[in-house]
Amino acid sequence: MPHGTGQVPEVLHEHMSDLNHFLMVYRFGLAEINTKLDILAEELAHHGTGNPIEHIRPRLKTPASILAKARRIGCPLTYTDLRQRIRDIAGMRVVCGFVSDVYTVAEMLTRQPDVQLVLTKDYIEKPKPNGYRSLHLLVEIPVFMSDRMVSVPVEVQLRTVAMDFWASLEHKIYYKHSPQVPARLRDELTAAANDAARLDERMELLHREIHGGPAPVRPSADHSTAR
Repeated sequence: MPHGTGQVPEVLHEHMSDLNHFLMVYRFGLAEINTKLDILAEELAHHGTGNPIEHIRPRLKTPASILAKARRIGCPLTYTDLRQRIRDIAGMRVVCGFVSDVYTVAEMLTRQPDVQLVLTKDYIEKPKPNGYRSLHLLVEIPVFMSDRMVSVPVEVQLRTVAMDFWASLEHKIYYKHSPQVPARLRDELTAAANDAARLDERMELLHREIHGGPAPVRPSADHSTAR
């Protein structure tokens, strides 16, 4: 892929076949993580403990999105640099019922021997200034091709239904008012995020009162783990 500064559509037109091949292993990595989560959900439901996962949404960045981000962060347009510096090409959003479910699913996924936890960012424990809450995990999963094994990074975002509701509508509001959201709306969005967090806390307490169980164990935020 060239290092040129031409328009993204020109680069895409010239290198679409190579880009699609580059993205193929990320699609396979998403499929591997999706399968693991499906197995966990079905097993837990079969045992009668309840399925902690409400729904799963995989996401693969488009070639145009990858190239736009590369230029935004000053990443050279080579496949090696794209692979090393853009770590969210493949993403999985996992929506759970309760905060405790978020940490339960994260622990079940990352303790599997073929899933390497690279980085944790806990925006539930430490929300972003705008009120955004979610647990972000960067994991690597082996994908076995016909002639080699590729370790594929996948960003897994875990959140509750309330967190997902807020994040989805916040995104739509920002998109509608782009490029500048009025300060009053920003304050209202932050207040709404705090309201959603209080609802999560209330539902968690009710859930524990009815079903028992300890409070969720939260992993340390912003840390790397190597195996």
